[in-house]
Amino acid sequence: MFLPKYPDNPTPPPAYSHAPTDPAPVRRAVPQISISTGAVAAVLAGGVVLTALLAAVAVTAISVAIAAVVLRSMLRDQHRR
Repeated sequence: MFLPKYPDNPTPPPAYSHAPTDPAPVRRAVPQISISTGAVAAVLAGGVVLTALLAAVAVTAISVAIAAVVLRSMLRDQHRR
């Protein structure tokens, strides 16, 4: 009379469902790209030029900083006398 009635399936349904995984992506045909030696040489030359410019800017900045420190110390000595 007071006995509980159990469901036919004792395991509860999962709280989440697994989404089906997509099949392997389809590879599209990629057009062949040919790189000529002239293009490689142009890229290398551009890299060398940009590196040289960066080095020149760095050397200039360092020399300006040193000149500013020297001028500042010379002007400080002038004001102390």
